[in-house]
Amino acid sequence: MVRTSKSGDTLYPAGKGQSNSSPSVKTPPIGVPSTLSVRQLADLLQVSAVDIIKQLMRNDIMANINQVIDYEAAVTVASGLGYKVCPKPQVTRKSASAISEIKKGQHLQGKELKGLKPRPPVVTIMGHVNHGKTRLLDAIRKTNIMAAEAGGITQHIGAYQVEVNGQRVTFLDTPGHEAFTAMRARGAQVTDIVILVVAADDGVMPQTLEAIDHAQAAGVPIVVAINKIDKPGVNPEMAKQQLADAGLLIEEWGGDIICVPVSAKERIGIPELLENLLVVAEMEELRANPSQPTLGVVIEAKLDKTKGPLATALVHEGTLRLGDTIVVGNTWGRVKAMFNDVGKRVRKAEPATPVEILGLSKIPQVGDVLTAVGGESQAQKLIQKRLAEKQQEPKPVNLSNLYAHISAGQVKELNIILKADVQGSIEPIRSSLQELGTEKVRVRVIHSGTGNITESDVMLAIASRGIIIGFGIGSQPGARRLAEREGISIHSYDVIYDLTNDVDNALKGMLEPSEVEVIEGRAEVRAIFTAGKKEKAAGIYVTEGKVSRGALVRLRRGKEVLAESTVSSLRRFKDNVKEVAAGYECGVGIKDFNEFQVGDILEFFRKEIQH
Repeated sequence: MVRTSKSGDTLYPAGKGQSNSSPSVKTPPIGVPSTLSVRQLADLLQVSAVDIIKQLMRNDIMANINQVIDYEAAVTVASGLGYKVCPKPQVTRKSASAISEIKKGQHLQGKELKGLKPRPPVVTIMGHVNHGKTRLLDAIRKTNIMAAEAGGITQHIGAYQVEVNGQRVTFLDTPGHEAFTAMRARGAQVTDIVILVVAADDGVMPQTLEAIDHAQAAGVPIVVAINKIDKPGVNPEMAKQQLADAGLLIEEWGGDIICVPVSAKERIGIPELLENLLVVAEMEELRANPSQPTLGVVIEAKLDKTKGPLATALVHEGTLRLGDTIVVGNTWGRVKAMFNDVGKRVRKAEPATPVEILGLSKIPQVGDVLTAVGGESQAQKLIQKRLAEKQQEPKPVNLSNLYAHISAGQVKELNIILKADVQGSIEPIRSSLQELGTEKVRVRVIHSGTGNITESDVMLAIASRGIIIGFGIGSQPGARRLAEREGISIHSYDVIYDLTNDVDNALKGMLEPSEVEVIEGRAEVRAIFTAGKKEKAAGIYVTEGKVSRGALVRLRRGKEVLAESTVSSLRRFKDNVKEVAAGYECGVGIKDFNEFQVGDILEFFRKEIQH
């Protein structure tokens, strides 16, 4: 079977390119980067991602369409489909990500390589709250607004471009690691460089550490901006020392992290910061081919009252043009109009250029992949293909299925997000976990912190294909709902030995099926009633989930658990009911418990066996 690449070159499976029916020209082996995703391998070989997943499954490797696989796995798949592959490329440093390999054009070859051109770097700003992220973005925008746009009014489309020494730099106007990781969780890593903002007066704070962990988990280069140097009495050296303690050693201290002192308020150091961004971008060798089929990602989406669905997209490859038919996630449309970051209509958008698009039939989701196609029929086929691929996606990693993933060669690192009740618990747990690695897989704590498990922790677990371990703490309601919806594993412990023993057994395939709790609902006690000679009932308001008669229930008063029992009675007004949903009041009785107080919190849950 003869296949045609996106550039029009013909690809012949190994052993077939020399047949009598094929041209006599010898087809060179296909170049494959050290790591790439299933979707990218499918695009490279010009086959369906479902075919790639099936080929992986035949070799006992379970992977979803956004799963990153290594060179050996890619060779196995390509060989199984009849292709020859170039020898493994020599990597001198850790690859930022499979998507960044595609961004640099390393997946292209032959005629495609000739069309590669340098493209603007895409930058995201992160840091602790009130350290000046938004003000720094504003200072960059006002100081370096592009000459052609001078006097223009910048509209909010989620991204904008500035010009530095004749070169463009694209900034994502979504400061914060939550948005950054949310896009990664959907398989879209659009950022090339992260600016980490650290206030000279505050130094490294909890959200700073979170931002560092999120950026490092993504493998994105970090440039540090020490802000607020204009304030009297500040000590930037303290911030540098704290950064070193956090694992970021700046250049003047013998490390490789660029650090620039700035004042967003006084616009001091902004030109130096931008010039250093260009240096890092040069080292990253960011390239793209404007002539390739268009591929991009949605960074913002909304419904306009007059215009309808609007999506801001960042083009990765190719050139998006007015009138193109595009598929975005599971919706499609024709590009009726495009607007740049100053509200001007444009007719095309080249790689790393953000544009607001009018013409989609529905609002897409942030992180959805944008692909240009030939027409409506191709759009419908691609949507059906994506829906079919989504159904093929395997379950996320958890302690129960970890050994199966390891045996299949799919998991070489167990990424752990560790949350504990106090800082003193983190280091001994981290050290114990990292000692559990085997020859096949190493254990890596990619983020740790104190306090309850948050949605940000779950997003990081999704993006990094990791698990969450909590020690002596709980989870925020939103985090639990998100984890359950996305299939992310949260394991809670109160004894360090139990924690490390479970992880060790999971790595060795010896973990016994465990009983886990699934929270079904929560309620607050607002009144107390007499329900017989000795019994009392609580008038409650269901704050989330549902309450079911016969469900397991835990009563909390502050941080203390006073009782664990079952729901013995459930009434709404005078009627006995089976369940009551969130947003309603009801009366509840708990077996063998009468000591209710107004303000008590009830947790309703069930137990399941996790295999």
